[in-house]
Amino acid sequence: MSLSEKADVSTFVDLTQHEIEALKTRFNLADAHTHQRQSASQEQIVSRLPELWHESETKQQAHFERKFLDAFFRLHRQPTALTMDRTLLSYSASVSTMVAGMYLKQRGKSVALVEPCFDNLVDLLRNMQVPISPLAESALHDKDALYERLVEQVEADAIYLVDPNNPTGFTLLAEKLEGFREVVRYCVDHDKVLVMDFCFASFALCDEGVGRVDIYELLEESGVTYLVMEDTGKTWPIQDAKCAMLTASRDIQEEVYNLHTSVLLNVSPFVLNMVTQYIEDSIQDGFASVRSIIETNGTAARSALSGTVLEFQEPVVGTSVAWFRIKPETLTATELQSVLFDEEVYVLPGTFFYWNTPAKGERFVRLALAREPEVFAGAMERMRKVLERYAG
Repeated sequence: MSLSEKADVSTFVDLTQHEIEALKTRFNLADAHTHQRQSASQEQIVSRLPELWHESETKQQAHFERKFLDAFFRLHRQPTALTMDRTLLSYSASVSTMVAGMYLKQRGKSVALVEPCFDNLVDLLRNMQVPISPLAESALHDKDALYERLVEQVEADAIYLVDPNNPTGFTLLAEKLEGFREVVRYCVDHDKVLVMDFCFASFALCDEGVGRVDIYELLEESGVTYLVMEDTGKTWPIQDAKCAMLTASRDIQEEVYNLHTSVLLNVSPFVLNMVTQYIEDSIQDGFASVRSIIETNGTAARSALSGTVLEFQEPVVGTSVAWFRIKPETLTATELQSVLFDEEVYVLPGTFFYWNTPAKGERFVRLALAREPEVFAGAMERMRKVLERYAG
């Protein structure tokens, strides 16, 4: 198929296939990767790339790994993780997730996976032949009843959560970790493995009402068996150069390490060196460059789409995506996504996020916010004109 031919999006089998098609579209609001331009201080990093390249040739791999981890965990306020020295690096969160899936498969563990979530987690686990069952995110919303809901609903050997969740922005890490503590307590009491995807956690740092506390301290003191994935890929506009992290509890560290080395030797020292500069830049500016883009485009989306058939779903943590409910029962996400695609605006339908009950996802669409504000504003203008067809 040539690039000029319009794809039949109804044949796509996952969200990534939608995102690949969206990369060809004028107004790509599909993938949550960063497509905005550099801030003034980030431009200075770009101007230093030759210097960073040559520096990466002159020092050992371990030097750049230490610098990266020190900066990342300082930014995220996770001193315990740094002192543990158990974090494994890879090129992407998908690689870290694959290693976690390999561990679960090797141990014969079944998984209760949060729904909704980004569907590549489902695909990776299924491709690893890990049995999965849904755990409704709504079961986590009431911290006072959370433990009881888990007792009632979880039969699997492991719980797999995304925090903040993509696409809803729900988090267990607010209110002094009370919800998260309940999940950990349940896993300890019932001998469950806890798997946490913190790939959107940087946005909690942008939210003064949430922030981050030392999660690894809680995990270590509890004695829970855990796997934690973190990532830089959704945060800085660096052409998809990134680093992901996988940290395991001490009781399974050796086994996970052996699986990890079967997949990967190391992450490029140049990539580590460059990403470290962006982390340090965000430490210096208090995440201003990241926060401003998300706030500007989030405000533009809420303003432009207010009064239309889409209703903004207020997140607990404002991440780099916006989740909208479709109000008319007669209009589905599949139909709306197709109509918008005809007008060169690409959003993601909620059907794939509701991986176990796609019909529930027909009520939602997701918009990515990490875009150049002028481009995003143009997308909102085009999108509102399309939505006006459904007025009344």
